[in-house]
Amino acid sequence: MRSSLAFSSLLLLLVIAGGCATQTAPAPALRPVAAQGALNADGTVAWYRATDIGLEGQGWSTLNAPYDRLPPEAEGQVTEHVWGLSHHSAGLCAHFVTDSPKILARWSLTSDRLGMPHMPATGVSGVDLYVKDQGRWGWIGMGRPEKAKDNEAVLAADIPAGPHEYLLYLPLYNGTEKLEIGLAPGATIQRAAFPGKPVLVWGTSIVQGGCASRPGMAYPAILGRRLNCSTINLGFSGNGRMDPPLAALVAKLDMAAFVIDCAPNMDPALITERTEPLVRALRAAHADTPIVLVENVPYQKGWFLAEARESYEKKNKALRESFERLQAVGVRHLYYVPCTDLFGPDNDATVDGTHATDLGFYRMADAIEPFLRRALSQP
Repeated sequence: MRSSLAFSSLLLLLVIAGGCATQTAPAPALRPVAAQGALNADGTVAWYRATDIGLEGQGWSTLNAPYDRLPPEAEGQVTEHVWGLSHHSAGLCAHFVTDSPKILARWSLTSDRLGMPHMPATGVSGVDLYVKDQGRWGWIGMGRPEKAKDNEAVLAADIPAGPHEYLLYLPLYNGTEKLEIGLAPGATIQRAAFPGKPVLVWGTSIVQGGCASRPGMAYPAILGRRLNCSTINLGFSGNGRMDPPLAALVAKLDMAAFVIDCAPNMDPALITERTEPLVRALRAAHADTPIVLVENVPYQKGWFLAEARESYEKKNKALRESFERLQAVGVRHLYYVPCTDLFGPDNDATVDGTHATDLGFYRMADAIEPFLRRALSQP
């Protein structure tokens, strides 16, 4: 085993280099991985189960399956569709520090539907590796899914010497049955965790990650890297509707902020019906936790076709009116993200006018980040 002094050096480096949220972002909390890696037959790779390393991105610790997103008590309370989608591993990631010169992944999926007509298999069912270097996160490797069971990929090799901090994101639109991380024999590994409370993002297929080319490109993941915090992805494709049973479960969570991005799955009447009760429920449970409301994305053909433009404008009018009523009665720490900059000015940020490409997600993160950063900085 290599000296643990290297890990102490990494902690010092991270504090000096800073992070996304501030110039002196706190170093990640580290703790040992209790389980030993299992060597493969020829002794060239030590495999660690992701569950032994630990996962970020889950709001609940008691789960029916290790890669679920909702707790057992949600079954029968949330809709059948939401419950089914909660088995997708969107937003989950393994967060660790290792000095291994190579990193591999071996994973199995719960469905053999690896891709979708408008979203590549790499985003639906792949894994995605980021490393932190000189205070910033950057992509270095991904695993392409080729089958439902027993995928294996070398994510990175010839890694510079010394310990480095990694995030390995799980599939967005498939369930993860198992995930193992492969390291060089003798390499050290520790579990890492972002400091502070997570940010929860509740929304639609867009929040879940449709249609990112890689799991790390969903906008909640981008925001997490920029803000140096864990994010909990409660995006449910076609089913982000501010449902009261899910609101009751979410209100029990102690978060740094709640981001509500449900408008694309709602009509104006439902937005009017549910926005204020949702905000009041969250505020009753958490007096000062920031709540960020995000407008409906601008449907990309709306610049030319009136029906598409009027569709999202009517929903945003309903959301804005709800926000203003809440402000008028004194609801504090409430923030509002207009749709103006969510997709940028050129109508080229989606695959189908609604679901973001990687460019679209990058622009969404750019638009939401200032509001969320301001919300998190308020006393």
